[in-house]
Amino acid sequence: MRIEQAINQRKFRDEHHKVVVNLLYTGNWLRDALGANLKAHGLLPQHYNALRIIRGRHPEPLSAGSIKEVMLDKASDVTRLLDKLEKLNFIQRRLCPHNRRKMDINITTQGLQLLDQLDEPMDDFYKDLVERLTEDEAMKLSDLLDKMRG
Repeated sequence: MRIEQAINQRKFRDEHHKVVVNLLYTGNWLRDALGANLKAHGLLPQHYNALRIIRGRHPEPLSAGSIKEVMLDKASDVTRLLDKLEKLNFIQRRLCPHNRRKMDINITTQGLQLLDQLDEPMDDFYKDLVERLTEDEAMKLSDLLDKMRG
């Protein structure tokens, strides 16, 4: 569906304004579509992002700062995200033995099992995108987004 139809707006100031509106709309669409898979587990996309980052370094521990550096949502309150993940027993935090001012964060077996459960519905979402965009189109779109950010 074209952005004009999606938001019921016939005219934009110019194509640059249109692309910004389209990106914002599409970003929210992606967040909602991916988030639907997470809601059943009481998670937000930011929780999922943090868990995947931690799993990516497993079994090595990570610090909250190193997680925040690579989070997709830079405005996330990482401490609060980690508090919830720890409360749900998806991660474990311990004092770093080499630096007592730092916390070591590891994913738990429960966290790994959750991500294993979520891998299939998330993969299905990406398979659906493959039907909408060719590999070449996806590459061009990604390159254009990189160019837009400078």
